[in-house]
Amino acid sequence: MVKPSYVKKIDRLLKEHFGPVKPPLDYSTNEQLAIAVILSAQCTDERVNLVTPALFAKYPDMFSLAKAKLQDIEKLIFSTGFYHNKAKNILALAKILTEQYAGKIPADFEVLTKLPGIGRKTANVIMNLAFDQAPGIVVDTHVRRISQRLGFTTATTPETVEKALMKVWPKEVWIDLSLYMIFLGRKWCMARKPNCEDCILTKICPKLPAN
Repeated sequence: MVKPSYVKKIDRLLKEHFGPVKPPLDYSTNEQLAIAVILSAQCTDERVNLVTPALFAKYPDMFSLAKAKLQDIEKLIFSTGFYHNKAKNILALAKILTEQYAGKIPADFEVLTKLPGIGRKTANVIMNLAFDQAPGIVVDTHVRRISQRLGFTTATTPETVEKALMKVWPKEVWIDLSLYMIFLGRKWCMARKPNCEDCILTKICPKLPAN
């Protein structure tokens, strides 16, 4: 059983160290955010930020993107990896948004999860950053690993990890929580060689094994 005092200590230490957190992806519109998050799958945010300026300059909105040729999108996003599927999803998403939603990303979590290239994690990101809403918690590999090491869950699937976190963390911190864990994972709590000695949570972390 995770104690509320344990959660509060972690929350305080993360906020003290990282301060206000901002998403690492660059975008100007909600639609560009959705595209950037799709591109970030199994790719670094830094790489995505190198690719999106040219993509967004050529296709600044969903109407122009919906008219694009698949091969042209593939060339622009090639370096993000898995570019065939990403390009197909991006083009399909643009067409659906222009045909059904006036070219705009809908502020509806359930609708988002049914759109091309947008699963539960991506839908959570969009709801968080585009609409300041938290239907759930974003769970990526960092969040899953750190949740296990901190003793919040032994689950391995993103959805079960998310449910475990939602039970112990107050909803008002759900939006920032994943970003804090991501930054923690990049700075100290790496997958192969975590730097527990210097980590801000080392005195309270049980350092449990992560699957």
